[in-house]
Formats: sequence, structure tokens, C-alpha cells
Amino acid sequence: MPYNMNEIVAESDLVLITLDTLRYDVAQTLWIKGKLPNFSKWLSPNGWEKRHTPGSFTYAAHHAFFAGFLPTPIAPGKHPRLFATQFAGSETAVQNTCTFDAPNIVEGLQQKGFKTICIGGVGFFNKQTPLSTVFPNLFEESYWEPSFGVTNKQSTQVQFEKAADLLEKNSDPVFLFINISALHQPNCFYLENQLHDSIDSHAAALEYVDSQLPILMEALNKRKQSFVICSADHGTTYGEDGYTGHRIGHPKVWTVPYLEVLLTNAS
Repeated sequence: MPYNMNEIVAESDLVLITLDTLRYDVAQTLWIKGKLPNFSKWLSPNGWEKRHTPGSFTYAAHHAFFAGFLPTPIAPGKHPRLFATQFAGSETAVQNTCTFDAPNIVEGLQQKGFKTICIGGVGFFNKQTPLSTVFPNLFEESYWEPSFGVTNKQSTQVQFEKAADLLEKNSDPVFLFINISALHQPNCFYLENQLHDSIDSHAAALEYVDSQLPILMEALNKRKQSFVICSADHGTTYGEDGYTGHRIGHPKVWTVPYLEVLLTNAS
């Protein structure tokens, strides 16, 4: 682990972006082809890291993330974690891990003086049912509206605009979580005259997200320092081996793109 997260937490804003349902192979292919210019410029100059997710669908994966179990590097061995909650016998919480005496990292960061903010995307964050309030209720502030959801073609734009507005209004350290809904089905409307989701419309959705990234990055550039984690929560299938969707044990679901970067000297 190249970072001492205790030092970073003491000096930085923290941003966790989950690109809901994004496949690693799609993300990396677009990066290689130069079709993600904004991700390449600000967050992933060396491409995406291939990792294994701890959950095969949104609810399971985010429970793990908020407990400090982010996607695991694919190489065999024990991989130190950035964040952890107190847990007897943990072998991946090391000296440089920021460890909280709290049930989740959101509450732990709040105890350290962070304003914790959730900008929801897919249905598990829409606060319309008891189930979909579980994650938003972890945060001091949580936001969701239909324009953030999977049926709005411009969802990422309005999510990032909301994030930029909240960053401008908060001078205290911020833990900002954003669940990007654009990759999740339905995504066919990112291609003209396409009526059904496909791996091509999945890719087109990521290109759309990339086009909106400057909204968030320009807001972060006004902050002193930000540590950004951007990852899929899980992948999905589009007919591979007869499977469609996720919540299954398929490599396209378990293999996800991941990046982490420290943004410094913001002006």
C-alpha cells in the first residue's frame, strides 16, 4: 500500500465514486483506445487496475465497501487495506491503514470531523423504501432525486453538478460518496436507434460519464487536497456463457476496474 492513510485522512477530502455495474474489460478497452480523455487526464493516466469485487451486486458490494473492504488486487497474497473498522484477527489492517472504532468507515470519518455526503444513483440509494434508506442513512447528508437515477440519460451531469455545489458550500473536510447510475441498465439510450442494452451501449455510457467528469474535477481542484477512489461495485454480463445481468459467479461480474489517486496543490 503506497499511501499512509492516517496522514491522508488528516489532510485531505475523501471521494469515493462507484461506477455501478461497470465492467473491467469495457473500461480498459476504452482507455486503451483513447476514448476516456478526462479519466486519463485526471484520474487514470496509466489505465485501470484490475481487481476482484467483494460482492456480485450493488447491495452486497457497498456493504463491504463501507466496512473498509474495497475491491482486492487480483494478485495472490494478502493485500493491506486503505480503511478498516476494528475487527479481531484482521490480517489486512496494517500500520498505514486508517482504522476506525466504528461499525463502518462513514461513521468513523464523521467521528474524525468529516462532513459525510451521499449522492445516490441506482435504486438502493433512492430512499423510497426501507431497504433503499440503509445506505443513505449512514451519512449526515444524503441526496437522491429521479434525475440521478438509471432512467435519466443525463444522470451523471446532474449528479456531478450536485456534488460541485455541495463541495463549494462546505469548507470542512468532506467524505463525498457518489454512486454513478449511468452504466446500469437501461443504458441502450446512449446509442442512437438502439432498443436493447448491449456491451456497446454499456461502453457508450462510460464515454458519457467521462464527458461529464470535468464538472466534478473542476470543483475538486478548488479544494486543498483530495484522495479519490473510483471503482465499479461489480460488473455484469451481456450473454457471455448464456448469462445476462449480475448477482452471479461469473468472471465478468467479479472483475472490476479500480483506481485511486491523491490530487494535491489544488488552487
